[in-house]
Amino acid sequence: MKTLKISAKIIGVCILLFALFVAYASISDYRPKSTELIFESESPDTIDVNKSLNLMIWNIGYCGLSDDMDFFYDGGKQVRTSKENVNENFKFINSTLHHNDSLDFILLQEVDLHSKRSYYINELDSFILTLPNFKSFFGKNYDVTFVPTPPTNPLGRVKSGLVSFTEFNPKSVTRFSFPGNYSWPVKLFMLDRCFLVKRFPTNNQKELIVINTHNSAYDDGSLKKQQMEYLKIFLTAEYEKGNYIIVGGDWNQNPPDIDYSDIKENSPTKRFVLNPINKDYLPDDWTWFYDSENPTNRYLNAPFEKGKTITPIIDFYLMSPNIFPEYIKTQDYNFQYSDHQPVISKVKLK
Repeated sequence: MKTLKISAKIIGVCILLFALFVAYASISDYRPKSTELIFESESPDTIDVNKSLNLMIWNIGYCGLSDDMDFFYDGGKQVRTSKENVNENFKFINSTLHHNDSLDFILLQEVDLHSKRSYYINELDSFILTLPNFKSFFGKNYDVTFVPTPPTNPLGRVKSGLVSFTEFNPKSVTRFSFPGNYSWPVKLFMLDRCFLVKRFPTNNQKELIVINTHNSAYDDGSLKKQQMEYLKIFLTAEYEKGNYIIVGGDWNQNPPDIDYSDIKENSPTKRFVLNPINKDYLPDDWTWFYDSENPTNRYLNAPFEKGKTITPIIDFYLMSPNIFPEYIKTQDYNFQYSDHQPVISKVKLK
């Protein structure tokens, strides 16, 4: 009887501690506004429509998802790689940004500011020093004091987001929250997805809109569907004004004209479902711009093994009909330093 009472007390204490933890997580939960003006200028740079623009998109995997890594949430076992590997990944990514400082726009995803998974390196501050001629704009999409999973080795503190670099001074930069989220209490520990919109006047009295996006990964497609519908409304309204639109980033889904049904059916992970964007998402004169010869992402159910690991294309550009695609190339690093590869493009406004 005494043993039962002790056990009951222990269970009661555990339940109380868990309830207190969830209550704290609810109180401290990051609740971004639907729209947030990050930057505004009365003297923006004007984009010359007669000149080509060069861009890069890259999900850097917070410098923690090199080829040695699998990830527990994708069917793997690991939570984070060693500090030495993070430093090596960071050094390479930083160097790659430096060698691409002639680009007009660099759109990054999964840039950590203060996270256990990347050993609390402020990656953004370092990248700003590496790109002194660029203006940087940060859109936070992950801010959790303590992620409790997996219980034996919690992910812990995470503060991360999207970063857009440009040599041009924008008219404005706005963070737009994507609609939809996971159910409570799971949503307390997940990302608050968003896209970052930069506006620039053009010399023909229109606007160039450059969007950095990072769509949901761990859902059955329902969250991504909500996000895509919301984005579609935004894109359609801007194009009807005659504006030029470039969207780039990690979509966590494949372009409409790529068939990955075999991957979806034989996926080694249940949490990440690879869905295609609907072919009728936008009119045919919009351009899905990607390098069909090289993958941009690799699955994290196991460490990378060339020829065996699943490697789809989920990082790409979407451009309005008044933009002409000139060049596209995925930089193939065999996923040595990130689970994504950078995609460089050159485009021309019509």
